[in-house]
Amino acid sequence: MSFNVGDQVTVVTLPPYLKTAEPMPMLRPADLIAVGDVGTVCDRRPGDYWAIKFDRGSFLLEAKYLDVVLKHTA
Repeated sequence: MSFNVGDQVTVVTLPPYLKTAEPMPMLRPADLIAVGDVGTVCDRRPGDYWAIKFDRGSFLLEAKYLDVVLKHTA
């Protein structure tokens, strides 16, 4: 699945751990986010990782853990 910068995405499954989206990434426990949390796509990284900004920080996630939030227009 492909995303665009600025897309709102939701977490559909949790990875075993999180990698921070910093110049020197660190591994963090996966419980910093939850299934259903919504974040914003910041950019694409090598290895099919996406930098996603959540309320509790920015993390690198693979597309298999994410889904696009559909916006309803009236």
